[in-house]
Amino acid sequence: MQYAHRITRLSALAMGIAGALAFGQVHASGFQLKENSVKSMGSAFSGSAVAKDDTSVVVNNPALMTRFTGTAVQTDLSVINVDSEFSGGGFDITGRPLSGSNGGDVGDPAAVPAMSVVHKFDNGLAVGAMVSAPFGLKTEYERDFVGRYYAIESGLEIVNLTLSAALDVVPDRFSVGAGLVFSRADVTLSKAVDFGSLLFLGLPPAARPTAPAFARPQGSDGFAEITGADNGIGWVIGAALQATDKLTIGFSHQSEIDYDLEGEADWTVPTQARATLDAVGRAALFRDGAVTADLTTPSITTLAVSYQFTDAFKLSTTYAETGWESLEEVRINFANPDPDSVEEFNWSTTRFMALGGEFKLNDAWMLRAGYAYDETPTTYQFRTPRLPDEDRKWYSLGATWQFSDALQLNFAYTHIKPDRPVVAIVTPPAQGGQRLFGSYDSAVNLFGVSAQYRF
Repeated sequence: MQYAHRITRLSALAMGIAGALAFGQVHASGFQLKENSVKSMGSAFSGSAVAKDDTSVVVNNPALMTRFTGTAVQTDLSVINVDSEFSGGGFDITGRPLSGSNGGDVGDPAAVPAMSVVHKFDNGLAVGAMVSAPFGLKTEYERDFVGRYYAIESGLEIVNLTLSAALDVVPDRFSVGAGLVFSRADVTLSKAVDFGSLLFLGLPPAARPTAPAFARPQGSDGFAEITGADNGIGWVIGAALQATDKLTIGFSHQSEIDYDLEGEADWTVPTQARATLDAVGRAALFRDGAVTADLTTPSITTLAVSYQFTDAFKLSTTYAETGWESLEEVRINFANPDPDSVEEFNWSTTRFMALGGEFKLNDAWMLRAGYAYDETPTTYQFRTPRLPDEDRKWYSLGATWQFSDALQLNFAYTHIKPDRPVVAIVTPPAQGGQRLFGSYDSAVNLFGVSAQYRF
């Protein structure tokens, strides 16, 4: 019975899937995706809330929809290529080095599409709709990753449908807008589970030196995968002021969105570990079954200013805050008797600051460039392989080709260089006692193309 009690108490170590809703090395703060406009990408998203001719304002600042005439349809496609490799190692609770590789390149190229439409009525009212992916990422380590007990696969997809309306309060000078956001979140997470450590720690200390190989740390690796999904609703508001003929000021706020994720836990338990658990009366643990978890995506507040210095040159800037306090902890609730899995994140508000310019080369071509500094919500104390995130710098170039009066094409390239993130995790002895130390060498390249048609 003493062994059974220890197994129950220690089973939480196998739940360290708790990184459940954080994701690997990404290109924007936390797991945010800014790529809803290729035109804005070309200037490092400076002035995204004062972009008068970009239909992504349906989301970025709906008040600016009043600056359109007729109908405009826009499609954007951004490709994110993340190169990120871990170097380091660790130890199990007995002091043996953790076996395994560096996990390979954890980031694969990913496409982020967006589509938006705006229609302006003659009475000063404008409406718009946009489908976009504001949060998400897919990273995957190799199965023999040295940090496999902390993360293997982390997948998040959030897709929003935003329906917005805007009204001219003072025609050509001041407008306001608001919208509803209908959102869908899908999560997939996996990690290796060290059942050998669970069994080893369940033994009386005197019996541990003679424990069989399968009941020693790293002796019985299992696997756990969690999936979950839910729908949520949020809102966005915005205002735009044409202070002078040359100075434009824009403000927008996107709300938090709450999700009550429901899904499944899929356990792979080694045969000898399963037999031992069954023999000590813990057959109900680590069985496939339902799970629930709460997720709240952060609010985003943006202030942008642009100034048209000459007919050919405009300078824009953006300051944005993302309220990552919404992710204080992640708690996975199991329908089976397995204890809740809880992991603290204690993330904080991040700031994004960008400066960019546009130069009209001729009637057909507009060139742009920008620089941005983007803070991470993570801290050294809570950083894990699921989110080895750090502050980053953006360097962007872009261009618009006005193919005809109705059709324009946009191109953009951004190189992002994160600071070197360091991971140092010491798991408490009662939860497995693994230790992982190392750092990541990362770089991100973004490529984008979009088309806008007006009629």
